Amino acid sequence: MNSIKLLALVLIVAGGLGLAYGGFSYTKNTQQAKLGPIELSVKETETVNVPVWAGIGAIVAGVFLLFVRK
Repeated sequence: MNSIKLLALVLIVAGGLGLAYGGFSYTKNTQQAKLGPIELSVKETETVNVPVWAGIGAIVAGVFLLFVRK
């Protein structure tokens, strides 16, 4: 399997996951304070929405790359 077909499959899978889930979230530490032996930190959850057009575009690009012959 060459690299173009592998990239095409990754794009198709990523586009499908983007359409199925609509986004993803991650946690980041924003503030940290040390007051002697006490350590404080704040964790925030950030959400990234994946637009529908981006998911469809990734699938279309993947299918195009999969069937293009060089």
